[in-house]
Amino acid sequence: MMKSLLRAFSTALLGGAMLLAGTVGAVAADGKIGLKFLGHATFEVTSPGGTTILLDPFLSKNPKTPEEYKDIGQYQPDAILVTHSHFDHVADAEAIAKASGAPIIGAYEHAGAMDVPKDQQKGGNVGGKYQVGDVTVHYVPAMHSSDPGGRPVGFVLEFNDGRTLYDTGDTWIFGDMALIEEIHSPDIVLLQAGGGPYNQDPEIARMAIDKYFDPEVVVPMHYGTFGVLASDADVEAALADHPAVRIMQPGDSAEF
Repeated sequence: MMKSLLRAFSTALLGGAMLLAGTVGAVAADGKIGLKFLGHATFEVTSPGGTTILLDPFLSKNPKTPEEYKDIGQYQPDAILVTHSHFDHVADAEAIAKASGAPIIGAYEHAGAMDVPKDQQKGGNVGGKYQVGDVTVHYVPAMHSSDPGGRPVGFVLEFNDGRTLYDTGDTWIFGDMALIEEIHSPDIVLLQAGGGPYNQDPEIARMAIDKYFDPEVVVPMHYGTFGVLASDADVEAALADHPAVRIMQPGDSAEF
């Protein structure tokens, strides 16, 4: 049964934030969660309290990132979350962290290997958590690889109003998604749907939502960037008819 968040969902194609001090453009009204899709698997999340979190920053050389968002000097997040060590999730993390002073939160081995000051390396593991302003960041499993740099992870962002956002990271469907639903009951899911040689394809992504989750909003990601990945048409065919799915284009912003 769909949760009550849909009553609050509004999407706005807008143009452009506390651990530390944030901005690009997920501008959220009071009480809203702001989400800006920057292409591939990169999102900027703004909490109802104004905390800004940058997920898997791959921007300056991302063919899907709009030109106005490629300049990494504009980013002032309160924290940078990296799900694993592959270039298309971490390419700009160090540079943004150095410029902004934001901590990098990731798997223990991966965060500890990042070329940033020690006090900005925030490593952890599945079951652990960090507090970033009014957001609790929970580590959850992902089924992928991350070499060098420890295991891959997903993240659940828990907001002060009780709502949660689940970033699957790169993954295939796995049975412990049932525990993620039981423990965190995500209202918003950023869903790996990239297919190709590396990840679950859009049809399996659809299965994961149907089998394990009951979110208000699902945003597919990690497709159409490179030729080996699922295309926009593939994702739309598999997922667009699901009532929770919102197809976002790079540069789009939404409020929930």
